[in-house]
Amino acid sequence: MRRRAVVLVANSAAPYSRGLRVARSLVEAGFEVEIAATTGGGQPVEERDGEVLTRRYHPSGRWARWTQPHQGPPSIARKSAIVTPTSSPSIARKVVIRGFRVLGRLIPPLRPFPAPTLDTIRKVLFWPLPVRGWWTTLQRELPPADLYHACGILTLPVALELAAAARRQGRPARVIYDVIDVILDSNNYNRVPAPMLAFYRWKERRWVRRADAIVTVNDPIADHLVRIWRLRTRPTVLLNCQPRWTKPAHPPDHIRKATGIPPERRIVLFLGRLGRERGLEEAEEAVLRLDDAALVMLGFGPWAERLREVDRQPRYAGHHYTLPPVHPDDVPAWTASADVSILAVPANSLNQQLSTPNKFWESLTAGTPVILGRDLEVMRAIVEADRLGAIADPSDPDDLARALREVLDQPAPDYAGMRKRCLLVTAERYNWETAVKPYLALVQALVPSALRSTEPEPAPAVSARRRRPAQPPE
Repeated sequence: MRRRAVVLVANSAAPYSRGLRVARSLVEAGFEVEIAATTGGGQPVEERDGEVLTRRYHPSGRWARWTQPHQGPPSIARKSAIVTPTSSPSIARKVVIRGFRVLGRLIPPLRPFPAPTLDTIRKVLFWPLPVRGWWTTLQRELPPADLYHACGILTLPVALELAAAARRQGRPARVIYDVIDVILDSNNYNRVPAPMLAFYRWKERRWVRRADAIVTVNDPIADHLVRIWRLRTRPTVLLNCQPRWTKPAHPPDHIRKATGIPPERRIVLFLGRLGRERGLEEAEEAVLRLDDAALVMLGFGPWAERLREVDRQPRYAGHHYTLPPVHPDDVPAWTASADVSILAVPANSLNQQLSTPNKFWESLTAGTPVILGRDLEVMRAIVEADRLGAIADPSDPDDLARALREVLDQPAPDYAGMRKRCLLVTAERYNWETAVKPYLALVQALVPSALRSTEPEPAPAVSARRRRPAQPPE
């Protein structure tokens, strides 16, 4: 019986690059693999990437009306958002809200708390509420599996329930919790009152204890999880690295072809989610301080249309471009046509300080130096160790411009050497082929290759030649 794995992704996986890389590696390890995602964004119900099936499930059941599926690749904002119905508030709800405001004036410690409306009680008691309708559909329609890879906290509880049901059907059904970020230590929860946050942490710890294994995106986060969850076994680190990429002798200049940027104008690239607290406004100002450069945003998110309007403003014309996202497989070739990437993200939470997002690894894989916010400590250590870019204050456009000049205005041989080091460090150390090995070893320990079949295997023919043993995947 062929082993079956499900990668659970609480967005529309259109596509979600980490989930897709995990799924492809599981296929190479001999699994039949499905990515179970949410509907939305006009994506088809089913599609295939080689042997990987992505199936999108629509929310249903009693929680469906409280559920709004996430769109596009996962992000901190969408992971933590609590969406409530938009219907007109009832008289009783208005009374509760107004009464609680009055009470807050009399008892100041109550002011940070939301009014105890039915909406609020639901979203606290049933956190995370928005995905529960999706969970209901998964529990009804998703075929059982031997392995559940749960990407993020929004998928872990349902993975545990699905695994329990699969075990009742005779499958081993193991759960790997992929801690893609430390969401409760993100800036989206920094205004949540302490008692509510403590309740969320308590629920998370309960789910974590039921998981069979934990993986995460880098060593500092693994150390953090050991401390806060008092883990006996350290999480397996599965870096968010990209597959090895060989730069063509004559790489296509995708960005210039898409934008019309002239050859003499340097390209500063921002990859990923376009939204608040990404340092976009500071990057816009910093690029204008350079002699001749253009900022190109390649991504998705709530600010996309707003940024397209900036493209047309006279002050930014010719120096500001917003492009739609491209498939993860195509990102290195697009990134290679930029002169430098900018990650001017303010590290205003532990989650951001410890982050190593896709855009970082994508830039290095393409041989593109990076400009980093100074408090992004994990990425900063990598950049400074091998001189792969420059560091700046993300809140100061002047300092960002200084860092950009430090990279772009260095002598041509030094700049070429920096690009070469980016390519070398990812080819030798920071690549998916290397990073995935501990994960595949963990999977093999949890779900061995030789699963007992429900049907007897036919006896081998007497004259059959002995097969060579299969080689383990690299």
